[in-house]
Amino acid sequence: MTTVILDPHWRRMDELFSPAARAALERHEVIWGRDAPIPPELLETALPRAEVLIAATPQVTAQTLARAPALRAVIEVSGAFPASIDYAACAARGVEVLSCAPGFRAAVAEMGLAMTLAAARGLVREHEAFRQGGERWLEDCADTDFSLYGAEIGFVGFGQIAQELARLLAPFRPRIRAYDPWLPDETATRFGVDLVPLDLLAERSRVLYVTAVPTAENRGLIGADVLARLPAGALLVLLSRAHLVDFEAVTDATAAGRILLATDVFPSEPLAAQHRLRQMPGVILSPHRAAAVPGGRHLIGDMILHDIDALSRGAPERQLAVARPDRIAALAGIGDAAQVADMAQQRQ
Repeated sequence: MTTVILDPHWRRMDELFSPAARAALERHEVIWGRDAPIPPELLETALPRAEVLIAATPQVTAQTLARAPALRAVIEVSGAFPASIDYAACAARGVEVLSCAPGFRAAVAEMGLAMTLAAARGLVREHEAFRQGGERWLEDCADTDFSLYGAEIGFVGFGQIAQELARLLAPFRPRIRAYDPWLPDETATRFGVDLVPLDLLAERSRVLYVTAVPTAENRGLIGADVLARLPAGALLVLLSRAHLVDFEAVTDATAAGRILLATDVFPSEPLAAQHRLRQMPGVILSPHRAAAVPGGRHLIGDMILHDIDALSRGAPERQLAVARPDRIAALAGIGDAAQVADMAQQRQ
């Protein structure tokens, strides 16, 4: 049995854990495990014997670690490594820091496929036209529509979401390329993916997915120069973070009819009421809900249980993302996890 402080707020317990996973948690001593924030006095009382700390945005300093001599792992459940953790202090103490980001892969990949099919076949555009009496019966719509069968697909970042999406796309027999400086060659080979430079990726992609983890180096990576290299009418699908694109350049290219756009993420959320994208017919806009479906985040809970059990056995395998010392400086605090948290609190 492992002693676990479980403070998921702003997330909910039933969002993270299926009924079966919640029952499996009973194998461990769970302190708190409720939807409201843990009372500070309870946290202080529990820290000296806690082995695992789970929180939406864990606050872990060297002083925290000094009060938690038994702590072995810190797990965040927002979806990104937060700047609120002293990673060097954790590494020095041998405390693992794990992120729930891989637990979004199934739901986000499913949404990515749905957005792609809807955009490629003009479903949103023709639905809107139909409601206004302007639908095009039996029309091929060759200026905008295309088939995914045999399509050339590109991924900016080929992590777990992209890998899951590649599996979903496999029946269409696409040609898949990726730009990912961190991806091991053996992983690319296993998925049958060609690793190429970013400019070549853009030039060859009928569909370009942005699925990379935000880092300090890739802010605005997809700018006007990259967009100009896309084939006319290419579909850009934004699934990870708006951090990776020059959003004004994306909006300009979409407005000019150079590209098609489907996006689940925006640089400022909610999107401004007067933003140009809201008025563009056929653009697919999703309010940051690619993982928002009943049970869509239960994989996170399953992974948490797996890794707690592995920790208790002294086994090395992890399903959650591990904060690696050579990469964490580029990752910690990057992206919009805090913004997502703010929006989640606004919904309550």
